Amino acid sequence: METNMENRVENNNNDRVLAAVIYIISFLTAFIGPLVIWLIKKDESAFIDYHGKEYMNFFISYAVYGIVASILMFVLIGFILAPIVAVAGTVFTIIAAVKAYDGQAYRIPLIFRIIK
Repeated sequence: METNMENRVENNNNDRVLAAVIYIISFLTAFIGPLVIWLIKKDESAFIDYHGKEYMNFFISYAVYGIVASILMFVLIGFILAPIVAVAGTVFTIIAAVKAYDGQAYRIPLIFRIIK
């Protein structure tokens, strides 16, 4: 009986680590690494599926914000917006990784919920 409980806890810990890795690996490979982890594990774990969708929505949203900030550089406001978008993206990624490792379902602020 205890063996089943230990396996369940280990799987939950493994899910938490992989969900955190989705965010952490995004610093090295912004799109491919998180996408691969999510696609491989999404059917095995609802927790990883949640964080994979959350990261993909985050990536899409902040790519749009970055493009808009780049376009707005022609009217000079983009030079203020681009660093803000970069810092916000970094901070929210770190917070999401910590929350995923703690086993929490974190909703990143200011993102479009395209993938549901």
